[in-house]
Amino acid sequence: MNKTELIDHIAQQADISKAAAGRALDAVIGGVKGTLKKGGSVTLVGFGTFAVGKRTARTGRNPRTGAAIKIKAAMVPKFRPGKALKDALN
Repeated sequence: MNKTELIDHIAQQADISKAAAGRALDAVIGGVKGTLKKGGSVTLVGFGTFAVGKRTARTGRNPRTGAAIKIKAAMVPKFRPGKALKDALN
């Protein structure tokens, strides 16, 4: 499912226009991004938790040449599924 299909699904399930569903989805995504950017986490009970993790700097290898390269430290988004989501899949 891509973003357009998700907007169609939201519009159909919530009985709203596709434009309104698109704005709602963009607002949710923007809220999650903004919270993660500030270092917080977003918990949707029954679905899961979006959080920020720290990846330390490390040495890697260029797969083409085999030369060692330095990879910078980075903040990365992480998602932990909730129990209800896990149960729904199994």
